[in-house]
Amino acid sequence: MKRGCLFVLCWLAAMAAAAQIVRQPIPDKLVVLTFDDGPVTHATFVAPLLKKYGFGGTFFVCEFPPHFADKTKYMSWQQIRQLDRMGFEVANHTLTHKHVNKLTKPQLVAELDSLEKRCQTYQIPRPVTFAYPGYDTAPTAFEVLKEKGYLFARAGYDRAYNPLVDHPYLVPGFTMKTDNKALIMNALQQAKNGKIVVLTVHGVPDYEHDWVTTQPALFEEYMKYLHDNHYHVIALRDLAKYINVSEAAQKLSLTIPKSAQ
Repeated sequence: MKRGCLFVLCWLAAMAAAAQIVRQPIPDKLVVLTFDDGPVTHATFVAPLLKKYGFGGTFFVCEFPPHFADKTKYMSWQQIRQLDRMGFEVANHTLTHKHVNKLTKPQLVAELDSLEKRCQTYQIPRPVTFAYPGYDTAPTAFEVLKEKGYLFARAGYDRAYNPLVDHPYLVPGFTMKTDNKALIMNALQQAKNGKIVVLTVHGVPDYEHDWVTTQPALFEEYMKYLHDNHYHVIALRDLAKYINVSEAAQKLSLTIPKSAQ
């Protein structure tokens, strides 16, 4: 009897904690689209297609060295500003795509501040979400993101995001590439029972980094599938409608997965 009572009490406590983290029920088929590195095809191909379907999305921008000045490969800041004007989220990927585990705290602060200042110059709202370059994470980054008031930070790991388990600064995502269609289609089926699928996309195509490229026809196929199957496609910042970030940050572990160390 005592054991049964203890189980019930533990269950009630878990339900109470979950209720504090989740603001409102997370619908099935909830997908977050994120785009890294600022390749020019995000402006010329991706954004118009997302607009066609009424999808949201987050563009994690940076001045990717050494060829950011080559506008046949990377977006201009005028194009990035246009993404914001179209209603998409423009977010922080450090100014120069620096891996956070190789930076001191002052260096990381400078990288984030510099990107924020670029946004200010082009009248883009201050970013509230972050993506780790190269998916590398570090405790120093968690400290800096908290001090600067960021809501979410996206990593890698190729698994669905569970807001009751995953800290807001360790949001997992699936990396889309031309050669992993089976992985992505399987991932989309996981957007249910409180789990959210976050997709990471690079260039469509990516003229600088062909190992993470996605061919336009395949990307268009994915977008049509999401539309035809009634997925709800949003930006990373929009998860704050469903998740109480402060409660989640307080209650969930910020332990870096061993597979990422």
